[in-house]
Amino acid sequence: MSTETHRFTWEGIEIELTYMPEAYGGAIAHLEVRSINPERAPLPITETGYRSHYHPVGTVEAGEGTVVEQVTAWLDEEGKSKAWKKYVEDSRQYSLF
Repeated sequence: MSTETHRFTWEGIEIELTYMPEAYGGAIAHLEVRSINPERAPLPITETGYRSHYHPVGTVEAGEGTVVEQVTAWLDEEGKSKAWKKYVEDSRQYSLF
């Protein structure tokens, strides 16, 4: 299987998703999530705007929906956290320090 690259927008942040269903000769699957606009914008799954995630081959395919739908659901779920809600609220306010 080849590498898939997808772009989508979540909560106003453009995200690039790279998925290798069979990385390293089929030993493992690899998913990369990065915010590209704004570049390196924090996401609920990463403070740096980049996340590399390894998982068993077939995990995404066994899940519900496409890889983009699954990552969107992951972002939505983590976006409910108190830490993410605080980050969003703080980023809306000006800081003097």
